[in-house]
Amino acid sequence: MHFSLTLAVSATMAGLASALSSSLQQVTGFTDGPTKAGMYIYVPTGVTAPAPIIVAIHYCTGTANAYFSSTKYASLADTHGFIVVYPSSPSSGGCWDVASTASLTHDGGGDSLTIVNMVKYAVANYGGDADRVYATGSSSGAMMTNVLAGAYPDVFKAGSSYSGVPDGCFYVAGSQAGQDPPGWNSQCSGGTLVKSAEEWGDQVRSYYPGYTGSYPKMLIWHGTADTTLAYPNYAEALKQWSNVLGVSLTATNENTPQSGYTQSVYGDTLVGYSGAGVGHTVPVHEDVDLAWFGIA
Repeated sequence: MHFSLTLAVSATMAGLASALSSSLQQVTGFTDGPTKAGMYIYVPTGVTAPAPIIVAIHYCTGTANAYFSSTKYASLADTHGFIVVYPSSPSSGGCWDVASTASLTHDGGGDSLTIVNMVKYAVANYGGDADRVYATGSSSGAMMTNVLAGAYPDVFKAGSSYSGVPDGCFYVAGSQAGQDPPGWNSQCSGGTLVKSAEEWGDQVRSYYPGYTGSYPKMLIWHGTADTTLAYPNYAEALKQWSNVLGVSLTATNENTPQSGYTQSVYGDTLVGYSGAGVGHTVPVHEDVDLAWFGIA
């Protein structure tokens, strides 16, 4: 296993889960693929359609249930009336395919298209709002968040990526959708794959040829002590999305959103958060995400 994340689900979280208005459900009716990723969903009792959708994507070694239990998106969904889709990786190690041309490319196939089909299923069957769809994830899920933002900007309005890498950074020549384990790019994980902002931006644009619409606004999170997906990936991701979104650094704020974090603001569409001494991965800041998504 190339990387893993251990998340302790405390008694507090267990109590929180028991207090939810609904429960996590496996969607056995979802068979649209093209990969065998599983679809799980949390729909608050009494949610009003059309409801925003957050796609919350787990890390390597993780599962949909683990990410449901270790994050606060479900309890916040009860409060704010949104739906949470939790994809579950089809690979034996729980990693997502962010290496194949299929998964990186719009309508190319792979895990990314499978997740997009989950969104469409949630819209058609659970009252989701196709105009308010957002992605977030940790580690491998953060990588997939960037991939979804790049390949499906017509589906996602915003993303929040916790300790990931730039879109396309993990590409491996010859990697195929559905292979187990998915391809791994050691140059990228080690933080030595460096490109100009324009090169990174061109890479994103190449994944959806002919697309002229807007791209999702992005939050990028990374810890300076990350030795699994090395910290230089933070700067590379900001370079990438600043080029795609056509923005530049306008402000830097210390101790935001908490002590030890530095916020880098690129206008209204791109913000980075660097956590001093934080390893892999940055803890999920659900309240910041919801504000970024315009839900709360």
